[in-house]
Amino acid sequence: MIKILADTTSTIPVDEARNLGVYYLPQIVFFGDKSYRDDYEITTIEFLDKMKNSTIFPKTSAPPPSLFTPFYEEIRKKGDIALVLTPSSRISGTYRNAIVAARDFPEEEIHILDTQLFGPGLGALVRLSVDWANQGVSILEITRRIREFSKRAVIYAYVDNLEYLFKGGRIGTAATLAGSILKIIPILHFTNGQVSHFESRWTKKRAFERVVELVKKKCPPTSDSYLTILHPDSYEFSMDPTEIFSSSFEHKTISIYDLSPAVIAHVGTGVFAVSFFSS
Repeated sequence: MIKILADTTSTIPVDEARNLGVYYLPQIVFFGDKSYRDDYEITTIEFLDKMKNSTIFPKTSAPPPSLFTPFYEEIRKKGDIALVLTPSSRISGTYRNAIVAARDFPEEEIHILDTQLFGPGLGALVRLSVDWANQGVSILEITRRIREFSKRAVIYAYVDNLEYLFKGGRIGTAATLAGSILKIIPILHFTNGQVSHFESRWTKKRAFERVVELVKKKCPPTSDSYLTILHPDSYEFSMDPTEIFSSSFEHKTISIYDLSPAVIAHVGTGVFAVSFFSS
């Protein structure tokens, strides 16, 4: 049997991951000397409250190799095949730590894939991989499909400011200063496993309208696009965003997921994002 391992950067709710039979690992978030697993020791709401009421800048760490070991042990005992789907190695150490842990299991069949993704795109691949495994698709075919999907993944987002991305090492000083001085709202594009600046708008309303425009232009209007909205902390528009997108797509159910604490630590609280797979 193929068993899927993933972590909380996939934005899959913990209860859903359990129901899917996914071995689920946390990212670790820090406020000063205090650390929390972001699967069950701290919720997104609790993390947001701490961010707003603390002068300490939160930090994150990938799940250490020791957290992979119990899952690898169970897979060895059952004679299963492990498929580890990690967020992009350019933004997380999960891929590296999964490999380190696997060195203690040289005889086991452990497949570790750097998906080059994070968030709902990664979550969609986890769900699809579970379905494929349950259908009896081979491990080689599943990994081929994952790589093909990864190449088509698109994420657009805007943030209130670039401070968190800068402090987390995701963008440079020049971009941060420009955004802070001009008070512009940067629209970000996640591609090739990393965050890049796409363009900017003067207000959050215009940034939102531009993201909607990009989705309508580039996202296939079918359920195969797996269009997903990353839930913003504070949403300033009167209309439900799913209604805006649903009017232009054949599928009327568009998923909305909360950002995990570890992701919020790198993008801040004022964020709106969409994720989908292009054709």
